[in-house]
Order: sequence, then C-alpha cells, then structure tokens
Amino acid sequence: MELLSEFKDFLYEYKVIPLAIAFIMGIVSTALIKSLVDNIIMPIITPFVPGGAWKTATFEIGPIVLGWGAFLGELVNFIIIAFVVFMIAKKVLKEEKVEKK
Repeated sequence: MELLSEFKDFLYEYKVIPLAIAFIMGIVSTALIKSLVDNIIMPIITPFVPGGAWKTATFEIGPIVLGWGAFLGELVNFIIIAFVVFMIAKKVLKEEKVEKK
C-alpha cells in the first residue's frame, strides 16, 4: 500500500494527470485544425494554384521537383496551431499574473 501511496503522490506532485489531459487535447486540436485547413481553407486557395490541385502542386527546377502545395498546407496548419497556442498561453499567463499579486 505504501508504494501505491507514493505513486499517487508522484502523480499529484508532478501534475502528470493535467499534462496527460493537455497532451490528448493537443492531439485532438491538431486533427481538428488540420481538417479545417484541408477541407475549408485550402479549397478556397485551390483556384489560385496552377493546375488546381494544391496537394500535388509542384515547382520544377530541372530534375528537382519541389512539392510546395503540401508544404503550403502544412504551413497554414502550423500558423493556425501556433496562433491558438499563443492565445491560450496569453490567457493563462495573464490569469497567473493576476493571481500572484
């Protein structure tokens, strides 16, 4: 029973449960934002992409083929996720500063 009690103390002391919850929410949020970009944002951009297929859009320099369409989609994903994390961090850090006073 002592080992079980130590394990429980470990979980509380190092905040493992909230970390696990945040990790799971991060994974789910990433999937949601990827779907938003792939199914809402990029179809709006598609008419401006030569050939019309943003996922397969490439730029050729001699024998080198650069897949810029897929990169553009991932870049939009990154920007949205980074902005959401920034907004959450800003909100949390602001509340933390208020509590310290």
